[in-house]
Amino acid sequence: MAAPASDQLANRILRGLAVGVVLGVVTLLAGPKLPLPAGLQELLVHVGVKSSANLLEAMRGISTVLLDPFGRVFLRLLFFVIVPLVFASLATGVVQLGRPDKLGPLAGRTFFLFFLNMAIGVALGLIMMNTLQPGGHIDAETKARLMAEFGGAAQKHVATQAGQSGLSLTVIVEMFMPANLLAAVVGSSTARIGDVLPLILFAILVGVIGMSFPDAKRRRLLDALELVTELMTGIVHLALRLAPYAVPCLIYSVLVKSGLDIIWALIWFLLGCAAVMAIHLFGTMSLWLKLWTQWSPRAYFAAIKDVIVTAFSTSSSNATLPTALQNATEKLKLSPSTAGFVLPLGTTMNMSGTALYEGCVVLFVAQVFGIDLTLGQQVTLLLLSVLSAVAVAGIPGGSLPLIAGLLITFGIPPEGIGIILGTDRILDMCRTATNVGCDVTTAVVVDEMTKRAEARKAGK
Repeated sequence: MAAPASDQLANRILRGLAVGVVLGVVTLLAGPKLPLPAGLQELLVHVGVKSSANLLEAMRGISTVLLDPFGRVFLRLLFFVIVPLVFASLATGVVQLGRPDKLGPLAGRTFFLFFLNMAIGVALGLIMMNTLQPGGHIDAETKARLMAEFGGAAQKHVATQAGQSGLSLTVIVEMFMPANLLAAVVGSSTARIGDVLPLILFAILVGVIGMSFPDAKRRRLLDALELVTELMTGIVHLALRLAPYAVPCLIYSVLVKSGLDIIWALIWFLLGCAAVMAIHLFGTMSLWLKLWTQWSPRAYFAAIKDVIVTAFSTSSSNATLPTALQNATEKLKLSPSTAGFVLPLGTTMNMSGTALYEGCVVLFVAQVFGIDLTLGQQVTLLLLSVLSAVAVAGIPGGSLPLIAGLLITFGIPPEGIGIILGTDRILDMCRTATNVGCDVTTAVVVDEMTKRAEARKAGK
């Protein structure tokens, strides 16, 4: 049987990553020793590459003139959808909650556990990143070169931070509620994406007001928002079709410009993220089971292993939902009403692995560029990672535009996302397994809480 299209795309991206890494390493090792013939130097100068003494210098020039623009096409397709996708996805998620006064205790428990789950996940990720400092495995010269390449926004950010001792209420209000919403979101030039924080707040406000509409009008609003989300998701799919060609170009360019340090940094980043996702799924969720249910962690994870394997292999929360629903009602013996409410909602909202990953990527790219995020900024990052994870489409690669938006928010060059593209697919599988595993665990906890509440009510 033929492999699913997403699996075929993933394999092509990974093969492209391998080709880019191998060629980059060979260029770094052999390039300084190989002089360029005079005729080739003249040809390269004609296409815009500066005169080079050896192959490595020439390939750095070729990367800047030829490879980076191609990779930038892929990145810009992702950047195109940031504003409409964040707005439509987040507003849709809020409107879909329905009338808050009609949801009752079941919804209250569910939303509280969703937020707690994602916040704990992001906090664990940020602790790991601050401890391992994977982006710190790059020397100062390489960081300076990367800043020169991508760092216009980063340099402005560093200069701004140098003059700020911390966040004040006035600064926070200006961040979330500028006097001119459209100007703040659109940005000051075509080379810069606008601020995402006001957009997030505006989307939440639209969603909250939309919840109060009569059912027919609310349905029309939902249809319009869902149509925009589908259109933007289609553009993301289009961008991902370029990924098998863009990823090797981007990773090769980063390697020849940054040296082998970037490979070690990526390895530490990948291992750290995978480890902390496993800790959250099997550690935090085991504590939840001990605190709020009668399940032993060993028996529980044995019961849901088919769900976790499906999520890991498909990298799609949406594709795993039927398996999760069947498992919840047949093996875990959850109430159909609880499973039917918590699991579909969790597929859209309870993205703990994604939120964790988003926070880790922002810190990693900041470390690579030598940008320090203060404790207050990291707390803000935690909250924004939780909010933006809710807006992520449950498809492979769905988080990339949102991560770019977070990078912009903290003054980090969004092009830095190209550094982690090669590892994104592998970690996408890990975070989807974490997302779905936490969804099912939340459903188990909510079901247990609901049954205990009903028993107490019946005993009165």
